[in-house]
Amino acid sequence: MSITPIDPAKVPRHVLADGSTLPAIGIGTFGSDRYGPDEIGAAVLGALRYGYRLVDCASVYGNEDTIGRALATCLDEGVRRPDLRVMSKVWNDAHDPDRAIASTMTSLDKLGLDYLDVLYVHWPFPNSHAPGVGADSRDPAARPYHHDEFMRLWRALESLVDQGLVRALGTSNTTIPKLERLLSDARVAPQVNEMELHPCFQQGRLFQFCLDHAIQPIGYCPLGSPSRPQRDRTPTDLSDVDQPVVRDIAAAHGCHPVAVCLKWAVQRGQVPIPFAVKAAQYQSNIQAVMNDPLTREEMEAMASVERNNRLVKGQVFLWDTATSWLDLWDVDGNLP
Repeated sequence: MSITPIDPAKVPRHVLADGSTLPAIGIGTFGSDRYGPDEIGAAVLGALRYGYRLVDCASVYGNEDTIGRALATCLDEGVRRPDLRVMSKVWNDAHDPDRAIASTMTSLDKLGLDYLDVLYVHWPFPNSHAPGVGADSRDPAARPYHHDEFMRLWRALESLVDQGLVRALGTSNTTIPKLERLLSDARVAPQVNEMELHPCFQQGRLFQFCLDHAIQPIGYCPLGSPSRPQRDRTPTDLSDVDQPVVRDIAAAHGCHPVAVCLKWAVQRGQVPIPFAVKAAQYQSNIQAVMNDPLTREEMEAMASVERNNRLVKGQVFLWDTATSWLDLWDVDGNLP
């Protein structure tokens, strides 16, 4: 595979509500408990040199310092800061307003940046867990979503926007009922929502809600996350790249099924953030969305791949009175 960098200016972009833009594909940095900070930092450096300009980070991933060194190297090599889009997240143990601000300042320091392009609330409830725990682990202080508490957190993040330390706010792992409450009370509305999105889990209602309210969907697990932690694996999980429709379209285009998943994601209107540490993988991922698009008929066929197959169920965030992981996702349309 060619190592000639691509032209970042030729990567499609999405316009956010404030008029700024995001590249149509980024690189994820969650190592899934499998890859260390140095490996991920090296991958980010390679991806940026190849032409990526969107990096999705989080404080809980434990690798923002090595990513910061990668960013510094690229800036020293001539990449302009205004051309980069760097996103990070406030983890569940920092929902207290003062801790949220401190967490953000720590992320900025580790990343070596004066501002974040997007700051997310990683999960909408302050239920934390230690790295590497199993699906049956529980935070003894875990509790359901509490809107007033969430809004105290959100007000703190709004103050960071006021100070110019954050350009846009975002939600993550957030449902329609929670977004409705937030949109009714926020002074600074979320411009992005990071959510699990892949062909077997298309989240049609939430996806359309975001579009209708000028919220850009960002898709994690865009390839079905084959390297996700063991706690997020169940016997009923499906493999997106093994679905017959996906494989048939890949054969028609002479490409890997992974490329079909990414073409579909970008053409649908979401921003996929696939994780990859191997150069051949992150290079082919961005190349996939720059040429040979799916036809209208193929996009319609991809809609049939939907199986409501959520992979990241979030069991570790349950509270003691919850009946199942479905309680996390407000599946009945109501907040618990």
